[in-house]
Parts: sequence; C-alpha cells; structure tokens
Amino acid sequence: MQSKRSVMHVISETIYNNKWLSFTLVLAIAGTIGAVLLPPLVLEQIVNRLAEHDNVGLSIAIGYFSLIAVFGFLEAFKESLITVFGQRVTHRIRSAMSKKLLRLPASYYIEKEPGVTASRFVNDVNTVESLFTSGVISMASDVCKLVSIVLIIFSRSKGLGIILVIATPYLFWMTRIFQKRMLNAQMESRVAVGRTNQLIPETMKNMRTIRVLHRQKFMQQRYGDTIEQGFRAQERSNFYDAIYSPIIVSISALIIGIMMGASGQAGAIREFFGMSAGTAAALIAYVGNFFDPLENIGMEIQNIQSAAAGVRRINEFFEEKEESCVSKCDSENVDENKKSAVNFSGVCFRYGADQQEILHDFNMTIEEGENVILTGRTGVGKSTLVKLISGLYRPDKGRITIFGMEPCSIPEEKRRYWFGYVEQQFRMIPGTVADQISLKDPDVSESQIENALETVGILDTVRNLPDRMETQCDEKLFSQGQFQLLSIARAIVLNPKILLLDEITANLDSGTEEQIMNALKNVSHNRTVISISHRLYNKSREREIVIG
Repeated sequence: MQSKRSVMHVISETIYNNKWLSFTLVLAIAGTIGAVLLPPLVLEQIVNRLAEHDNVGLSIAIGYFSLIAVFGFLEAFKESLITVFGQRVTHRIRSAMSKKLLRLPASYYIEKEPGVTASRFVNDVNTVESLFTSGVISMASDVCKLVSIVLIIFSRSKGLGIILVIATPYLFWMTRIFQKRMLNAQMESRVAVGRTNQLIPETMKNMRTIRVLHRQKFMQQRYGDTIEQGFRAQERSNFYDAIYSPIIVSISALIIGIMMGASGQAGAIREFFGMSAGTAAALIAYVGNFFDPLENIGMEIQNIQSAAAGVRRINEFFEEKEESCVSKCDSENVDENKKSAVNFSGVCFRYGADQQEILHDFNMTIEEGENVILTGRTGVGKSTLVKLISGLYRPDKGRITIFGMEPCSIPEEKRRYWFGYVEQQFRMIPGTVADQISLKDPDVSESQIENALETVGILDTVRNLPDRMETQCDEKLFSQGQFQLLSIARAIVLNPKILLLDEITANLDSGTEEQIMNALKNVSHNRTVISISHRLYNKSREREIVIG
C-alpha cells in the first residue's frame, strides 16, 4: 500500500507532537512584538514629563531600560526556539524519508543516481529548515511587528501613518529590487569561482598538452576572463549593499523631517500631524524600527521561494511508487521438488514507455541445480534477465516465478537466502573484513562468514591479517582477484538457492581468472547458478542459453 506522506504532513505531526514547544514559540514571538512596541511608549512618557519639568521617577527609567533588555533576551530566545523547531522538523522529515527508502523497489536504486537521493536528504531538507529559521515563522513575526508599528503610529499621528502606508509598497519594491540584484550578482560570482576551480585541475591534468601545443596564453586568457567576471559580479554586489543602507537612512530622515516640519505648522496641518515632544520621540523610534522588518520580509520571501523548490523535490520523493506484489511469500510452504528454479512465461519488458522493448514473449526454464550461461551480443537483455530474476524489476507482461513464486513477493529480509549476486567489481562498504561479507547483517554469524571465506579459498589470507576478520578494510588490503573472492563469499554466506553472476571475470587477468573459476566450482555445488559470461568454466555441467 502506497504511503501518503508529504512535507506538510510531517510539519503538522511535528507541531502536534511538540505542543509545548509550539505554544512557547508563539508566546516568544508575541513577546518580541510587545518588546518592540512598549519601550517607545515609555520613552514618550519620560520625554513628556521632562518637557513639563516634572520629575522622572527612577522606576520609570529602570523600566525603560529593562524593556530594552527584555527585548534582546526575547529575540534571542525566539531565534533559539525557531532553530530547535526547524531541527525537529528536519529530523522528522529525514526519518520519514528513511522509512520511505525501505519501501521503495530495488529498481529505484538502479534508475536513480545516488547523488540525487543524497541531495534530497541533505540539501533539500536543509532548505526546509531555512523555511522556518529564516522563512515563514520569521516573516510572520516581522509582518506582525510592521502592522503593529503602523497601527501605533496611526494612533499617535494620522498624517505620519498615512505617509508610511503610502510609502511602504514603494519601499518594499525598492528593497526587493536591491535584494534580487545582489542575489544575482552573488550567483554570478559563485559561478565564476566554480569555473576557476574547475580550470585549475583541468590545466594540471593537461599541462603537457598545453605546453606542447603552446596554448599557455589561451589558458591565461580563460583564467583572466573568469576572474574578471567574478570580480565584476562581486563589485556589483558590494555596490548595491553599500548604497542600500544610506538610501534607507535618507528616506527615514526625510519621513521624520516631514513629520516634524508638518507638526510645527499652524491650523489643520498641525492638528493632522501635531504631537507632543514625547510623542515625537516615540514616533522617531517607531520609524527607525519600521525599516528593519521591512527589509527582513524581502529576504524571508526569497528564502521561502528557495525552500519551495526543496519542498517540491521532497514531495516528489514521497510520491515515488513503492514496492507492491499481489503474491504472498512463504518459503516454508514452497515445494521445491515440484517447481522449476526459474521460469519465464511470455515475458515482455521495456525500461520505459518510450523505450525499445528488450524482451518480447520470452520463455525460459531453469531447473534446480542447473548451471546456466546466458550469452549473446551486448544489449540483447542478459543483465535485464538477471534483474528480473532477482525481483529488481517486474515484467510488463507475462510471469516470472522462482520455485513457483514471483520474485518481488520475497520479503527484503529473506532475499539473501534466495539470491546471491556477484558483480564485475567489488562494492566495498565502510567497516571490517567481516562487515564486507555480512553487510552488517546481525543474522550472519561469525561461523557463516568463516565458512564462506573457506569455500572461496581466502580464509587463510584473512587469518593472516593483523586483526583477522576484524581488520578494517581498505582498497590496499587485497588484490583485485581477492576482492572478487570476497564478493563471492558475500553472495553465498547465507547459502542462497540461486547464485547470479554478472561477467565477474571480465576485468581479470588469466591467472586471477583461474583462481575465481576454482572458487566458483566450489560454490556451484548443489546450487542453481545463472551466469552472464562469454567464457565457460565447466562445460560438462553447464547449459548455454543464447539471448537475442
């Protein structure tokens, strides 16, 4: 059954499972808004009392500075809560994605580049975290601050409030233009730096060719153009950054000047803009605080737009089709004496709807204990047959059975008991020599590992290592042939019913190949072996099937 998940589902679950954190975060945001609004109101009272030659009590002064300190504390506390909440969301997203990986068919891992999946787990999920730390929550807080400041200014001076309402769209538009141009310049600079970094190893690799063909000036020109492009882009970014703040300060001063000038006029204008000295001080503070959230909102919109692409890619991952098979697998109820080891009946297969059909109405039967060689020219479907047999793909039409059951119906935890697979090259995993054989499967015992190593003839070599099977494995520990023997040992450690070999001697010399062939003779005893190869190692026992 397809799991219904999305980023929004995960976020909702995080909020539900962290009610106190969510509630505290809301209170912290409300506190930061209040801390921005209250100090200017206290300042208004202080200035008005001083203007009227009244004494300002120590308690009011302490209260004013305490509010400023509280604002700093609440702002830091809010940012910490946002970070914690974002980390919990990303942790839950990665956990949900990891569970999704377990439900995906093996074909997903073949068709998708590992880097693409890793990028979704790392880069795309990180953008979701930024969606909270510098996106939605921060923008909601800044919008509330902005609206609250405008409302208070309206209550103190309608004229100034109207000026800010009229000026806000233009200020925001100007801010977005500056931010976009700065971002574009920074992106151009990064591209230029990337090209420069690419040119360095490219030049080092082709140094002889460059010298022989006297292309030093050409390479120098390439470097010069790339560096110049990066310099100009960075210069534009610095220019926009340098002039933005003076423009904002000038506009702020202009608005305050208009406000103060209008309040000094007579008649209706003074009444419209009029205010006391304390109110003027408070409004100046509010106008100063007005531009910070306005600038932040522009950057937060940019972060939300960037995060939206990551959210979309994560949702695409959640929508990947999961493994499903109608048949049920119960290996204990399989009567292997009455079933062929492998049976293809009218199988048709292609890798995509727009791809050429590789197999058409294909039929093949392999009995238990047979050693079969699949031969044929490149591209006729030999490797495809192995993938279909092991359940990595399902046929478009027809039926495939392994001892009477569909391969895809075999649970993941039982597949190593059914199939052993040996590739052309050994795939090392981080860990010890024993880990290379067990693949860190707790069901694989030490005695099983030793038996597998002994069967392929490499047990004595492993025993002579400094820490025997617990020696950390690296590329220098074994020869290419010995690594291939490890690959065979890995395939047979759980005594699988069927052994699949994918041209495992293609990259070996004749001496190493003979060693591998001797190991294969041992492991093929009383086992069904299906090999893709142009070379046979035991013609008296093997049956060749020509594909295509």
